[in-house]
Amino acid sequence: MNTYDQNVYETARRAGWKAYRRAVSVGSYPYLPALDRILMEERQTVRTPVGTMEIPLDLVAGTKSEDRSNAFASNFMPLLGENSEFAHKWLQLYAAHMNSGIRDAVQVFEYRRRFYVQEGNKRVSVLKYMNGASIEADVIRLVPELTDSDEDRLYAEFLGFFNACPIYDFQFVTPGDYRLFAELLGLDLAHPWSGEQIRSIRTAKACFIMAYKKHHKDVSPEKVSEAMLVYLQVYSFESLFSRGSDEIAKRIETLGSELRTKIRGDNIYRVECADELDAAPPWTPLFLMMRKPAYTENAPLKAAFLYDKNPENSSWIYAHELGRNHVEDTFGGVVQTIRFDDCGSGESLAGAIRCAVEERGAQAVFTTSPVMMKESLKSAIRYPEVRFLNCSVNLSHNAVRTYYSRMYEAKFLMGALASLMSSGGRIGYRADYPIYGTVASINAFAIGAAMMNPQAKVFLFWATQKDGDWRAGMREAGVDVVSDADSIRPEKASRDYGIYRTGDESHVNLAAPVWNWGKYYELILRTMLDGTYDARTLTRDDQSVNYYFGMEDGVIDVVLSEKLPYYCRKTVHMLRDGIRSGMLNPFGGELRSQNGIVRPEGSSPLSNGQIIAMNWLNDNVAGRIPETGELNPAARDVTAVSGV
Repeated sequence: MNTYDQNVYETARRAGWKAYRRAVSVGSYPYLPALDRILMEERQTVRTPVGTMEIPLDLVAGTKSEDRSNAFASNFMPLLGENSEFAHKWLQLYAAHMNSGIRDAVQVFEYRRRFYVQEGNKRVSVLKYMNGASIEADVIRLVPELTDSDEDRLYAEFLGFFNACPIYDFQFVTPGDYRLFAELLGLDLAHPWSGEQIRSIRTAKACFIMAYKKHHKDVSPEKVSEAMLVYLQVYSFESLFSRGSDEIAKRIETLGSELRTKIRGDNIYRVECADELDAAPPWTPLFLMMRKPAYTENAPLKAAFLYDKNPENSSWIYAHELGRNHVEDTFGGVVQTIRFDDCGSGESLAGAIRCAVEERGAQAVFTTSPVMMKESLKSAIRYPEVRFLNCSVNLSHNAVRTYYSRMYEAKFLMGALASLMSSGGRIGYRADYPIYGTVASINAFAIGAAMMNPQAKVFLFWATQKDGDWRAGMREAGVDVVSDADSIRPEKASRDYGIYRTGDESHVNLAAPVWNWGKYYELILRTMLDGTYDARTLTRDDQSVNYYFGMEDGVIDVVLSEKLPYYCRKTVHMLRDGIRSGMLNPFGGELRSQNGIVRPEGSSPLSNGQIIAMNWLNDNVAGRIPETGELNPAARDVTAVSGV
């Protein structure tokens, strides 16, 4: 072994011992993780040959068996002495790589998107020492028995992605990210991607990494993948080829808050009642001087309301339009509103936002559907001085705040009332979109029904399911009380809304939920008028903000028919008082799904984040959550953005 060789090995060995000591100092395992030990906690795995391919060295995490692990530190650098046989073999591989490259494929097992080496640990070590990007590997995949956890849902989604695009280059961290990535490229996970498309994607990622490195030291697979996903939500895929590296780097810096918000993960700050809006304003001398913006009738706060449909043909938009009118009436000219109809996602929405901001001077923009979030985000980056808000929940962006109501509170009351008014305990529930918040409303309704009648059964049907006839399904189920659409369309008056008893002649309406968007918009706009919109707690650059108000603040309520029996009305009023005071929560204590106990008796209530994201149905619900492919095109567009 010559002096030059000794220096190379000693440098690698010092890096190994440095990693070893660092791991020991923080109580971590200092050697390579062994897959055999990890698999001891798995009940079973399915072994699937994947083939020979280039795999990223960053994803090679350990060795297959423990008898190979102690020769390496956790970073794959060697630990054994320079005169050992191991050191000589390591240096022979190093020399071979310097002369002609390491050509023989290593043998690895892939488990949960990480690789563990069966044969070729020293080859991996040498290439990691040389800062190699990838290595040829013969891959065998071990697929564990998957559950409904976020980790397993993400891995299942990766498997779908791999079937369409067999590469490991993208390591997303949130369920839904692989699907979103495909959609941003104009592709899907149901059909194989062409070799040309895959090569183009890998080239684009290389261009992105080159620009990303200009201002970021951490280029781990997860950080780069998430950053590129954020970039593609604002800028086009083609821009990674048509723009220079410096310009792409500048764009990435512009997205800094969005990147930090995405990478942070658990990053939604939920404002759950109006009292929190000015609970922690930035009480600095400068703030006290500037707290009251000079909005007057002559210089009003201009707020634009953008609708994807028209108030005349959409009950949802009609409710928001009533809210806009409330704002006009309430603020007496200090707030001036602008309305844009029929501007869904795409160029029509982009044009409406440009008009609102550049021509009409809008300082706040409300977009009223989750499908409008994509363009809202792009515009928020383009116009950083304008406040953008989107009516959705669980969509996490720093530049666009979201707002929604706790409709499950009203549905709980309506479920209890439906059960009281049902003679046979067979209740129908018509749902629209399987999106965040909808499942919570279904379950709250079912829990309310069961509390009044433990034998009550809720038959669930989806109005957006293609080739489905939910009315016929309810007739076959023999229901006598139905929970239908929340409100009626203005041009099509009907009794088919709220909850009603079915009959041969006509429906008898019992109650309906009320979305008081006027109150909601008033609460948010007041914070812009008094300066608390930008309170410190709401302006961190690594979190998104979601307003999630409920009955307590008057943005949700239930209207009861005057024909209801006195004791039914009294029961609903008592339950409503319990909800408003916070003494009653339908998701506290024991919870049971169709598959068994979700939470044991005595459990504290679910957080609103858990309630929003629930994807299970209560045990007294007859029905299921449909797959995306079972929905009509309009519903698929909505669930693609905000589906559970």
